[in-house]
Amino acid sequence: MADAEKPKVYVDEEIGQDTESAQGTEQSPYKSVQYAYLQQGAAVEYLVRKREAAPGQDGAEPVTEAEWKPAAKAALKKAANFADAQKKKAAKEKELAIREKKLEEERQKVLEEAKKIVITEDTSLPKAVKIKLDEKDPAVVKLRKPDNEEHGTRVRVFGRVHRERKQKDVIFVTLRDGYGFMQCILTGQLAKSYNAITLTRETSMEIVGEMYALPPGAHAPDNRELHADYFNVPRGWKAPGGEDAITNMVQAKGDPQTLLDRRHLTLRGEVASAVMFVRDAVEFAFHQVYRETRCRKVSPPALVQTQVEGGATLFKFDYYGEQAYLTQSSQLYLETCLPSMGDVYCIEKSFRAEKSLTRRHLSEYTHVEAELDFITFDDLLTHLEQVMCRVLEITMADPIIAKYIKDLNPEFQMPSRPFKRMKYAEAIDWLREHDIPNEEGQPHTFGDDIAEAAERRMTDIINRPIFLTHFPVEIKAFYMQKDKEDPRVTESVDCLMPGVGEIVGGSMRMDDYDELMAAYQREGIDPAPYYWYTDQRKYGSSPHGGYGLGLERFLAWLCKQHTVRDCCLYPRYMGRCTP
Repeated sequence: MADAEKPKVYVDEEIGQDTESAQGTEQSPYKSVQYAYLQQGAAVEYLVRKREAAPGQDGAEPVTEAEWKPAAKAALKKAANFADAQKKKAAKEKELAIREKKLEEERQKVLEEAKKIVITEDTSLPKAVKIKLDEKDPAVVKLRKPDNEEHGTRVRVFGRVHRERKQKDVIFVTLRDGYGFMQCILTGQLAKSYNAITLTRETSMEIVGEMYALPPGAHAPDNRELHADYFNVPRGWKAPGGEDAITNMVQAKGDPQTLLDRRHLTLRGEVASAVMFVRDAVEFAFHQVYRETRCRKVSPPALVQTQVEGGATLFKFDYYGEQAYLTQSSQLYLETCLPSMGDVYCIEKSFRAEKSLTRRHLSEYTHVEAELDFITFDDLLTHLEQVMCRVLEITMADPIIAKYIKDLNPEFQMPSRPFKRMKYAEAIDWLREHDIPNEEGQPHTFGDDIAEAAERRMTDIINRPIFLTHFPVEIKAFYMQKDKEDPRVTESVDCLMPGVGEIVGGSMRMDDYDELMAAYQREGIDPAPYYWYTDQRKYGSSPHGGYGLGLERFLAWLCKQHTVRDCCLYPRYMGRCTP
């Protein structure tokens, strides 16, 4: 057929439409040659019209009518290639769809067959011993050696699927129960059952089987594995897969706010749970150390009507018609216990309404506090050093916890004693010598409250624990004892650790009644609500001192965590009180 006899298809780049409603006529043209060719093929003649604007006195005027002209050969060749590529793509997609449909049909067939498999426990086998996943006592759990006919212990374990790997007729499951991990192997009918082939991470499982030692060259937790003869998903507690799978819900390098929103799932991860294990061990060690140093534990109130660190950071609330606060520190109450109980400590929550979003601030944190009677300032520093180092010794003596710490913080080394002692005035000189400015960008001067960034930079450069002492009276709390040799400063101390900064704040406490009353007046504090605290200076006063240690900051240093938010179960700070 000559070109003149071919059906004509019209393309107008201005008013045409590349949609199913376009017909390719003069009245309903296509917009592009490519789309038109895809619809009509090569057996037609393509006519193209391009409209041009006619220049006028005030710029462009409405477009002028143009003639229909045959499409350029280059445009037709490009359109033909595009159409050919689209056809190949459509054919491939169709082939994939057919293949996917076939695979899905086969999968459904396998699932239907799997549902017919009924798993029951063989009661003729030896009775299984229920154990936690870290149980290693050979008297309880005997391992069957490779190529040995003597059986291993048959055990019953419970946990959640930490990892799973499917091979032909074999499924490897790593189970987690909070005490340890165990590799379990499902074979035969167990591996072909419905619950096995649809297994997802975090699914709750009961697995029963014989304990085997690993063959040479194999790797698994504790160098052992459980060869299952029975398993069960209790009450069908199968975790979701697909888009709702835990690996999609929380990811190691995911958005920090999303991870905090899903903290309940994040805690199941290896890093988050390792920090919590270390936290448990460290808190236990503090209790042990205080027992060793003959400090008695007390439990002060969290609801108070006095302040310790300044009114700007108090959480206020109505207490039966009276104004009350969440405690900033238990220090004042601990001091009242000294006359009757001797040295005392507590590990309680403290609350600071600081509108701060730094990586070392929380609105609710765990406060390790102690008060010591009849001591000197040097005694206080020695005690602090002893407590922290002894806590680390006890913690690192547990090989499991020590491994967690080494995995989290490979460069960790036990701090050497004595800690570096540096007076506040010396720190000001050091900051000036190293051109580290204050918050206003000016050289530090005596009386400045050294900002967090400058303090941390100094600590990181020195790179060892520092006892920063003798702060000016004006920047410290009202109750701190003045240095008798230099009344401009207090007998106070901050313990600074590399990577975190301040983790401990402490001081000797004012022990003179008149001096304490003058301090109330200087700070504009009404002494009346503090009568019970002031009375300690009337009824047998004594030289005493104490401190508060932020547990989350201590852990951030020990476990090398970027923020204290990752060192508590559910962090609370400005803007977050969920979940």
